[in-house]
Amino acid sequence: MIRRTHPRYWQLWVGLALGLIATGAQLIVPKFAQTLINQFSHGVNRPLLVGLIGLFVLSAVISATSGMLLGIFGENVVANLRQTLWQKLVRLRVSYFDNVKTGEMTSRLVNDSTQIKDLLANSFPQMVTSLLQLVGAFVIMALMDWRLTTAMVVAVPLVMLVMLPIMRQSSKIGRQRQDALATFTGSTDETLSEIRLVKSSNAEDYETTSGFGQIHRLYRIGLKEALYDSIASPVMTASMLALFVGVLVYAAARVADGTMTMGTLVSFLMYLVQIVGPAGMLARFFTDLSKANGSTERVRELLDEPEESLTSGAAQSIADQPLAMRHVDFAYDDGQPILHDVSITAQPNTVVAFAGPSGGGKSTIFSLLERYYHPTKGQVTIGGQNVDEVRLQDWRSQIGYVSQDSAIMAGTIRHNLTYGFEKTFTDEELWRGLHLAYADQFVQEMPDGLDTEVGERGVKVSGGQRQRLAIARAFLRDPQILMLDEATASLDSESEAMVQQALGQLMKGRTTLIIAHRLSTIVDADNIYFIDHGRVSGQGTHQELMDRLPLYRDYVKIQFKE
Repeated sequence: MIRRTHPRYWQLWVGLALGLIATGAQLIVPKFAQTLINQFSHGVNRPLLVGLIGLFVLSAVISATSGMLLGIFGENVVANLRQTLWQKLVRLRVSYFDNVKTGEMTSRLVNDSTQIKDLLANSFPQMVTSLLQLVGAFVIMALMDWRLTTAMVVAVPLVMLVMLPIMRQSSKIGRQRQDALATFTGSTDETLSEIRLVKSSNAEDYETTSGFGQIHRLYRIGLKEALYDSIASPVMTASMLALFVGVLVYAAARVADGTMTMGTLVSFLMYLVQIVGPAGMLARFFTDLSKANGSTERVRELLDEPEESLTSGAAQSIADQPLAMRHVDFAYDDGQPILHDVSITAQPNTVVAFAGPSGGGKSTIFSLLERYYHPTKGQVTIGGQNVDEVRLQDWRSQIGYVSQDSAIMAGTIRHNLTYGFEKTFTDEELWRGLHLAYADQFVQEMPDGLDTEVGERGVKVSGGQRQRLAIARAFLRDPQILMLDEATASLDSESEAMVQQALGQLMKGRTTLIIAHRLSTIVDADNIYFIDHGRVSGQGTHQELMDRLPLYRDYVKIQFKE
């Protein structure tokens, strides 16, 4: 997974090398101290004392430089990892977003990547230097007094054996915490993004209770984590203290009987002190590694998800070519079919309407045409060619889609009009698009014109204004195929009239597919497909269907009270 982020490895290796040099310098200090103490009877060795102080300072400087480089390496890794994750997220198939909350994906992007960064930038380098310090100290101590060192070598693994169950529990709790955090992030994101629904439904108490429940779950997991972390530190400290006291008693006895010098004892104790910190650091590393395992696993799962191939296939124009679906079946989930043997054809520069009861599968047909999903059987063709052979970016760039609830991004009107375009537009071109969409007047009346902020999810513009901005964006796109998904269904009569005028302008000279809710749209369509329970129950002009399809006739009478 780290290799996929293409980190600057030189920072890691140089940082580790400097860390090893600093550790080596620290390992020499007790030997200097041993010589200095053993020579006290002859007076203070000033050059040796100055050398000892210089070694302390040099070690600190090198260690700080090492820490800085390793910190930069960690930040580089997490930045690259987040870029990789973000690039992956915006290219995942729509079907993935149907099953996963956006807040959970945000947690992967922020929380899990931070956990991994802490492991790489802090715990891992400290583990390497700690390991060197442990090994180096043990080797020097063995050369000084092998019997005393042997006793310590036996004791340290026993300490680690005591710590093992605690580390395993920390790993388990770490995974639980990351899962709970992702769920909590997802729920809060969903609730806050739909705050108007919360208010209009008087659901504040419900959401408060629900949020408190998740916070309490995080609290319980945090208590467990705090418990095991609090146990780990005292157990390690007590074990090392017992080891320290045991060595001190044994060494003092050796000094008393003359088999060990006082300088050797002090030097030995200094090495022992040097061992205590790295031993605790190693224990912490394994704890952090266990916690990061869950994060790494979830990030890997996300990176392994299949994504849309935006640039594979042929780049070609779809102008003046018939669009068709051939014997298409589709199901969002296995065993729950939505479309059954659907075949439709839209000739170039004609208007094709889709009518039928709600839930019949009309919007699903549009999703398949946009290639958000792939048919489970059959195929979608353009000019007789399977659309899967057409480059996805080119395909979508030639389709204009205006939905019932046209999405709008936080930002300015200019940003929303040009969103997703590679080319740049002049203000004159933007105003022309707004004029064609009957949107120029209300934009001119706004305080900052094209640079007016629309607010999160477009809360500062009305439904009719939002629809006309979407139509203006479609004018700027100049699509070959236009898809209108009940684009005026939720508007008042005045807004509907203006949007209909704008749509009338936009439909000229294009292949237009409409999910219809107005009788005039159906009557004026060149061809109508009546979709009922995922099947094409009939097709033809309005009059043809009125004459020969009772289902359609009843639908028209009920829907339009005609």
